[in-house]
Amino acid sequence: MAVNGLAENELAVNGRRYQSWGRIDFGPQTGVRFDHRLAPIPKPEPAKTVLPYGNGRSYGDSCLNTGGVLIDCGGLDRFISFDGDSGVLRCEAGVLLADILDVAVPRGWFLPVSPGTRLVTVGGAIANDVHGKNHHRAGTFGCHVRCFELLRSDGGRLLCSADENQEYFRATIGGLGLTGLVTWAEIQLAPIANAFVDQERIRFHDLAGFFRLSQESDAEFEYTVAWIDCLATGPSLGRGMFVRGNHAPAVEGDRAGEAAKSSGVKISVPFVPPLSLVNGLSLRAFNALYFRKQRGDRVSSQLHYRPFFYPLDAIANWNRLYGPKGFYQYQCVLPLARGEAGMGEMLQTIAAAGMGSFLAVLKVFGDRASPGMMSFPRSGVTLALDFPNNGGKVRGLLDRLDAITGEHGGAVYPAKDARMSPALFRQSFPAMDEFTQYIDPAFSSSFWRRIAGADKAVVSQDIC
Repeated sequence: MAVNGLAENELAVNGRRYQSWGRIDFGPQTGVRFDHRLAPIPKPEPAKTVLPYGNGRSYGDSCLNTGGVLIDCGGLDRFISFDGDSGVLRCEAGVLLADILDVAVPRGWFLPVSPGTRLVTVGGAIANDVHGKNHHRAGTFGCHVRCFELLRSDGGRLLCSADENQEYFRATIGGLGLTGLVTWAEIQLAPIANAFVDQERIRFHDLAGFFRLSQESDAEFEYTVAWIDCLATGPSLGRGMFVRGNHAPAVEGDRAGEAAKSSGVKISVPFVPPLSLVNGLSLRAFNALYFRKQRGDRVSSQLHYRPFFYPLDAIANWNRLYGPKGFYQYQCVLPLARGEAGMGEMLQTIAAAGMGSFLAVLKVFGDRASPGMMSFPRSGVTLALDFPNNGGKVRGLLDRLDAITGEHGGAVYPAKDARMSPALFRQSFPAMDEFTQYIDPAFSSSFWRRIAGADKAVVSQDIC
C-alpha cells in the first residue's frame, strides 16, 4: 500500500503503534505523518479511508481507522500567534494542551475548559468537544473556539467560525474528526492571577449528599467534581468525595518552587503486567482507603493547578495497569430530572455485578449549549467509569448500563465508547442525519462504521 508515493514501510511513523488509551485491540493501524511539508490530505488506495490522529487519548475506537490510514498530526505542533493582552491564541491542531499551559500560565492565562488530562491535542479537543470540571460555568471546549481552518480531501480549505461556514463549524466541533482535518485553531483563553487553585474536599455519605453539594457549590465554585465509591451499597450507596475549587486570587507564602515540583511525571508503569492489577480485591481496598484518607469531612488547601486538574498525568502509562487486554471506559449523561434515580440504579447494578470502577467520576453538567451539533455534554448529570476488559462479563454489565441510559433519555460519550449499539447512538445524537451531510467522503473511523452500520459507513471509492 502506498500513500502519496510513500512506501508502506514509511507509514509506521518512526515505529509508532497506534492505539486508543483503553488499549483494546481493534486491529492494526497504519499511519502517515502530516506536517508543514505535506500539504494535501494523504490519498490512500481506492476503498480506503483516512482519519486524523492526535495523541491517542480517546478510550475506544473513535480515533482509530482499522483497514484505513491514520493521519498522524504530531507534526502540526507550532504556535502561530498569542496576544498576551486579550488571551487569544492561534496554534496548529497538533499542539498539546500541556504546551499551551506552559506558555499561557506564566502570562496570566489558562485553558477555558480542560479535560482530565493535559496530554490531548487541540484538534482532539475540538473533535471530541471535551468538557471539564467547569462545565456548569463555561460549557465545552467548543464554546471557546473562535475559528479554525478545515482542510478537506478535495484540497479545499474552509475558514470556519460562528459567522463563516457556520454549518461546518457546528459539524466539526464534536464531529470526531470526520469532517476533514483541522490544521489550526484560534481559542479564547481565560485570565488567572497565578498557577494555584483554592480547593475544598468534602466527604459525602450517600448519593443524595452529592446532589446537595453540587447544587450548593455551582454558584460559588468554578470547578466541581466528585469521586464515587461504586462498590458501596445500602445506606452508603453513592458515597464519595466532592472536590470544588477556584483559581486562587493570591498565593499563600513563598511557593515559587512548587511549579517545578508539580511538573513532570512522578512515577511510571514501565511494562504491561500479565494480568490486570485492577480487580475486585484491589478496588475494594482502594475505595475504602480513598474514602477515609482525609481526617475530617471537609478539608481546604491551596495547590498547584497540575495535581488539581491532572492527577493521573503524574503516572506515565497508567493505562498499562489494566493488563494486556486493556479496559473499557464508560461515560453517560442523564437528564437532571432523572439523574438521582438513574444514577442510583446504575450504582446498584455495578455493585451487584461486583465490578467496581477504579476511576468513578460524577459531575453535574450545566445548561450552556455547545455550538457543536454532535456534542456529548448537555444539561444533566454525568458518570464516568472504567472496567478491566474481562470479556463477556464486563460487556454484559455495560449493556445493562446502556439500557439504563436509554430508559432515562440519556446519552453515551463517543470519545470513551468501544461498543455501544447503533440504536443507542442514534438516540443519543438526534442530529446524526444532519451531521452526515458534512462528513468528508475520504474520512471514516472504526467507530463510525460500527455505529452507522456497514451499509451506511462513509467509505471512499475514489478520493479526489
